[in-house]
Amino acid sequence: MKRNIVIAAVTAAALIGGGTATALATTGDDTGSARQTADTRLSGDDVRDDQDGADDRDDDARVSSSKVTAPEAIASALKHTSGTAVSAELDDEDDSAKVVWKVDVLSGDNTWHSVSVDPSSGKVIGSHTDEEDDTAQVRAALKGSSVTAEEAAKAAAGKGVVTSVDLDEDGKDKSWEAETHKSGGAEQDWKIDLKTGKVTADRSDAQDDDADNDDQD
Repeated sequence: MKRNIVIAAVTAAALIGGGTATALATTGDDTGSARQTADTRLSGDDVRDDQDGADDRDDDARVSSSKVTAPEAIASALKHTSGTAVSAELDDEDDSAKVVWKVDVLSGDNTWHSVSVDPSSGKVIGSHTDEEDDTAQVRAALKGSSVTAEEAAKAAAGKGVVTSVDLDEDGKDKSWEAETHKSGGAEQDWKIDLKTGKVTADRSDAQDDDADNDDQD
């Protein structure tokens, strides 16, 4: 409606002034802009699809490169550094494309250790201490628990290849959280009860994904 008013105004001005004006240029510009916007949006979608496909392939390659499971990596780390395993993740090593298991261990003197485990041999290839500020929260969450990180990883293994296990010490429902991976890039998050070892789907994560998708739409 607004565009028609503009066209009429331009035409009237041309007649009054005795000159010539082409209102079609206005409509042409709008159509061109709309088409360009659509083309840009489609191009952006294609780029995101390509990136998602590349990420899935990277995840597949990372998982397939590991012969050592999450429970085995945790056991190896604890054999090297005594304490309580709080998390384990199959990830790229710092400043390199090499994939390693990174296991965080909280020792008896409240020192945090980050232990790197070779995903092919299960041998510890490095270790260093870390500074963490949630030691008290972790200790409180684990108090009275009977399921270790290693046991949680074993429980989640029935859902796929476990690529990470981590303690969720925040909120009311404290638990172990695990991420599993299946061929083709399908990933899912799970919660493992600290006392029973029961595995349930992480609904909060699924809701976050839905919210992100709605925002993108």
